[in-house]
Amino acid sequence: MNREPLFTRRDFLSCSLLGLTGCLATRPLSAAAHGRRRPNILLIMADDMGFSDIGCYGGEIRTPNLDELAARGLRFNQFYNNGICVPTRASLLSGLYSQQVGVYSNTPVQYENCVTLGELLRSAGYRTLMAGKWHAKETPYRRGFDRHFGLCDGCSNYFNPGPRRQGEPEPGRKKSPGGYPRRWAIDDQEYLPYAPEDAKFYSTDAFTDYAVRYLDEYGKEERPFFLYLAYTCPHYPLHAWPEDIARYRGRYLVGWDVIRRRRFERIRDLQLFDRSMTLPPRDETVPAWEDVADKDSWDLKMAVYAAMIDRMDQNIGRVLRKIRQLGKEDNTLVLFLSDNGGCAEDVNHTPGIAPGPVESYCTVDKPWANASNTPFRKYKNTDHEGGICTPFIAAWPGVIQQQGQVSDAVGHLIDLMPTLADISGARYPAEYNGHTVLPMEGVSLLPVFQGGKQKKERTLFWRTHRKSHRAVRQGAWKLVSATPESPWQLYDLKRDRFETQDLSSVHPDRVRKMAELYAEWERKVGLDRE
Repeated sequence: MNREPLFTRRDFLSCSLLGLTGCLATRPLSAAAHGRRRPNILLIMADDMGFSDIGCYGGEIRTPNLDELAARGLRFNQFYNNGICVPTRASLLSGLYSQQVGVYSNTPVQYENCVTLGELLRSAGYRTLMAGKWHAKETPYRRGFDRHFGLCDGCSNYFNPGPRRQGEPEPGRKKSPGGYPRRWAIDDQEYLPYAPEDAKFYSTDAFTDYAVRYLDEYGKEERPFFLYLAYTCPHYPLHAWPEDIARYRGRYLVGWDVIRRRRFERIRDLQLFDRSMTLPPRDETVPAWEDVADKDSWDLKMAVYAAMIDRMDQNIGRVLRKIRQLGKEDNTLVLFLSDNGGCAEDVNHTPGIAPGPVESYCTVDKPWANASNTPFRKYKNTDHEGGICTPFIAAWPGVIQQQGQVSDAVGHLIDLMPTLADISGARYPAEYNGHTVLPMEGVSLLPVFQGGKQKKERTLFWRTHRKSHRAVRQGAWKLVSATPESPWQLYDLKRDRFETQDLSSVHPDRVRKMAELYAEWERKVGLDRE
């Protein structure tokens, strides 16, 4: 299959209602969308990808298809997630804070007091399709998606999530409890383990194969489609095709200090942030590149990581081409985001085996994650910007007119439910399947897509784990701490976007008031009952 990118300029600078309870219904389209056909919706999510890993956000990794989306769409520089896999997916799919649907850590979601995006959009007549990572107790097929192929929990070997195939090495596995076998599903059939026989299996490619197949099967229908494509890339293990790795081998021998500086220079040139801002120092726990002994092995790690993102972008190009071939491009909203920032975990379950092939299982580690999250501090599993602020691209021909521009609107995963309800004309329910549905927590981003400004400052909350990071953002002020017992740190994100100057001692009254807001939110979502 031809996998050439749609966009080759490397320099970016120049529903069926069957099976539903009947409590969901469509409503007239908003005035903003009136007069247009309801769009198809393609929602693409990366996994553990840092803020500056892709070209249109300052990265050196080859991502022409994502760069093209940004060139004809809108990039956000203040779009937030929940800092870790399961809570992010819980908010994205429910439109609620993850704690409201019973997710207090990285545990599977039950989704009892909410409606999923699949259920909502199917009620509005959309064909609902999904390929990729899910992370919930029930499968996507049972929660609103007409078709699904993918991984239902955790991370998995990219080349072979099942037992060893004849003539191949033993696949690298996560050794911790529950690391193998992982649960996969095809529609209503679950697999434990999923054992692909094809020696050319690679999950990023396979997710795309199914997505393209679904578009072939349903893309000519009169009703619009909603395709949720949730890649596991570039979440560990570091697995990539040799030809993709070769493209990057040796490029990272300059080291993470140089990569951070280069990325920040491109970020400034792309005007993602005010040009007066300066790059924060390297994480204090990361050594200087000049002090690292085995530079070649570190180069290989980042080369494999880059190759994984490169391959994801190639596959995104396949899906975009298929939509174009179907004549649907002009009426398709494409959204791209990452579930959290770069991952600092240091995991190697296959010592002595270099990253890349099926028999390996290791991570990219903190020094490169610090570069991935340029210009932010910290990582996945934290509520600093490096953990919770990642790329968000929206492209929609005829609606998003600010082509290639950067929006400083504050967005969050909880906004996707009201945005897609607004766009699709779906009526958000008060009850579903015998359960009371909590009201949406977010706001529609449709006015921002259409060039408008946010009408008021936002207040957002985070709690990554039961006993770790917590944060509240009110307007441009952000309060964050590493544990419930740790002192609060206060940052003015308008002047200090990268969280370098703690102002808690300068503004104690603001700290007190924002802490009270946070405590009130904890009571609302049940965290006070721990």
